[in-house]
Amino acid sequence: MFMRDRDEPVTFHRSGTALSAVTARGGVRVSAHVGLRPIASESPAAAAWSHRVALCMPRELGRMSNRRVLTEIGPDAEALRAEEREDILFDLGLGLLQVDALVRTSDPAVVAALRRHVGKSVLATDSGAMGVIVRANPHRVFVSPVGRVEVFQPIPPPNGISPDGPHTHVLPKLLAHGRTHAASEPLPDDMVPCAHCYPPNAVRDDHGRPRQFDPESHFAFQALLERYGDPERLALKKRVMNCVSAGHQPFAITAEGDRFSRATVRVTLRQLQAAETRSPTLAAWLAVYDHAEPTPTEDVLIC
Repeated sequence: MFMRDRDEPVTFHRSGTALSAVTARGGVRVSAHVGLRPIASESPAAAAWSHRVALCMPRELGRMSNRRVLTEIGPDAEALRAEEREDILFDLGLGLLQVDALVRTSDPAVVAALRRHVGKSVLATDSGAMGVIVRANPHRVFVSPVGRVEVFQPIPPPNGISPDGPHTHVLPKLLAHGRTHAASEPLPDDMVPCAHCYPPNAVRDDHGRPRQFDPESHFAFQALLERYGDPERLALKKRVMNCVSAGHQPFAITAEGDRFSRATVRVTLRQLQAAETRSPTLAAWLAVYDHAEPTPTEDVLIC
């Protein structure tokens, strides 16, 4: 995951269709491609709701190497910073469809140590590669068909806290599911997300902490949703908003269909509540629709 503070120094660079941003803690590059499709969506969350824009590719165009063992790649010619383009890359071999997860180092001792584990799964009990990586803190590099993220910050110890800003997670239990994205994210079956961006949330700050409802952030994302969201869920959202604003009772519509449609109703009601929408029936809508099922958690595979 690449993040930066609002006042943090950053270097931007544009080359053709690619745009990159690099700080002292990490960097990101995103490139435009034929077939690239932004998809905006919202989901209920433990703290109100979450939203994102997924940069998706058709499944066949979104494939990366899909390696399943530690593999030496060689010098990182595509590194965001010129001084790291001779450093050595190792693919962790996590077997992900649309992203290669790698580490990069210039330390000869670390290179030699990792070479001893090449050809084995880093998650195997007889592989010491992950121990080498945790101790050495090499740069982590994630490459997809639409760009890359690089993280320069240290890896926290077991049970430690990830640092603020760019950081990474490798979660074996979630990797075992073989998902291309969180189960709570509504995406077409023929598309895979190759990157995500997270515009400001109206009720949570950059660190996920609650904040007072911010209309500007809310309406900015609603404009993205209008342009890049699913038309059917958008239509459902507007029906709910109109019914609640008009003071209709909850059963004026039915939230049947897939769970993403039901989630759309829940998010819409929470947003109306956060915006302090005046309606004599909003509480009744919330009682009917927002307590019918538990709020799903958003799985994080690797970020």
